[in-house]
Amino acid sequence: MISGELKAQVDKIWDSFWSGGVSNPLTVIEQMTYLIFLRRLDEKQQLEEKKANIAGIAKKKVWYDKDEQPFRWSSFKNKDPQTMFELFTRPQFNGKNLTVFEHMKQIGSKAGIFGEYMKGATFMIPTPRLLDQVVQMIDLIKMDDRDTKGDLYEYLLSKIASAGTNGQFRTPRHIIRMMVEMMEPSKEDLICDPAAGTAGFLVACGEYVHDHHNDWFHDKQFRKHFDSNMFTGIEFDATMLRIGAMNLQLHGIENPNLLGRDSLSEANADIRSDYTLILANPPFKGSLDYDSVESSLLQVCKTKKTELLFLALMLRMLKIGGRAAVIVPDGVLFGSSGAHKAIRKEIIENHRLNAIISMPSGVFKPYAGVSTAVIIFTKTGSGGTDKVWFYDMTADGYSLDDKRSTISDNDIPDILTRWQNLETEIKRKRTEKSFFVPVKEIRDNDWDLSINRYKEIEYEEIEYDSPLNIIADIKEIDVERQILLRELENLLSI
Repeated sequence: MISGELKAQVDKIWDSFWSGGVSNPLTVIEQMTYLIFLRRLDEKQQLEEKKANIAGIAKKKVWYDKDEQPFRWSSFKNKDPQTMFELFTRPQFNGKNLTVFEHMKQIGSKAGIFGEYMKGATFMIPTPRLLDQVVQMIDLIKMDDRDTKGDLYEYLLSKIASAGTNGQFRTPRHIIRMMVEMMEPSKEDLICDPAAGTAGFLVACGEYVHDHHNDWFHDKQFRKHFDSNMFTGIEFDATMLRIGAMNLQLHGIENPNLLGRDSLSEANADIRSDYTLILANPPFKGSLDYDSVESSLLQVCKTKKTELLFLALMLRMLKIGGRAAVIVPDGVLFGSSGAHKAIRKEIIENHRLNAIISMPSGVFKPYAGVSTAVIIFTKTGSGGTDKVWFYDMTADGYSLDDKRSTISDNDIPDILTRWQNLETEIKRKRTEKSFFVPVKEIRDNDWDLSINRYKEIEYEEIEYDSPLNIIADIKEIDVERQILLRELENLLSI
């Protein structure tokens, strides 16, 4: 949880950008990301230099040569604003024709996954004064541990939603945590998000491991797996790749696999198919040309709709026994087109559909009012769906209007408790929040997965007086009214 002091520091930096003429939330986050990256590079080099001094050996170059000292955070932060700005904008250093920013981009893969996606990055801080202000404020922030650095960046990313811009990149963090808690990432899992955005699902999986299984990190083999193979994100937007890479690194995941691709493209037929866990919130309401879609996906359901194609992609990417938890628009659950029915039938008949959690339409406000659900399934290749667990979430701990204020009503704890004790759900009635539906009933309803198709509403019987008694009461009231009117007239005539 971000502290009041850290929150105030970030807010102050954010306000400085806005007053300095940089108002696009993504631009602010990206520029701050570059500066945080430069600070981390210098801190890592200082650590290596300290180790070398203690060991009495020659100083090891990490990111900077001796003649590149002015490019280091610890050096340029002490310069006057104009000199600092020129180091960032004018390639005039010792004939190397480099700026601080260009040097940062050249480091590339040597500096971890973030450096790999620096190509195309642009320095957009317009004035020496703003650069100096932001550098000095970032320098004051304590970033000594993984939790603080992670909280800092999560708070930064939350400002995308609060600014009411680019909300499509922000899945509510409490919904992500709910899905991760339900899926319980295991020690051997290969986890993927094929529509990674800012890597929120991958970060949440990493945090789940730290919070619930910190002892796993005593195992050298697991540490290697966690740092390199465990997490994969696929994202076609270069800005999101850079932000996602930094988000993962600041949460202690140094070398995730981030792929700059369009997941549905024909050019990506080589995407791995051995993932054991997929968590995602793929794009809604997108539409692609058939020619641009990977052909094997169209064999599952011939459609141009991205939300259906992503489900087909996930089935292909998972290994047998692999699990998925995916946010989908409600239309996926009850759409009547051939493609809608085909993908639902594929998951139910040829694999195992575990659960449908219907979420209220306000979950994605203020930037979208679409009704959504979480669909959870397991790839089996041989069927296995005998019954499906439904849950009707009506509250997520926040008001369902544009303000999204904290409230006491919250179904998420109940969802997690019931999910972990499904054997007790067998006898639940259709009038309750959660219940099972046998697969035969779903099949008979043309693969419809809308909770309203199966939920029963219990109406409370209200008894009314007979019409004759009601008429008698009205007459009695009318007599009283006439008496009161006559009394009023007498008072006025006195």
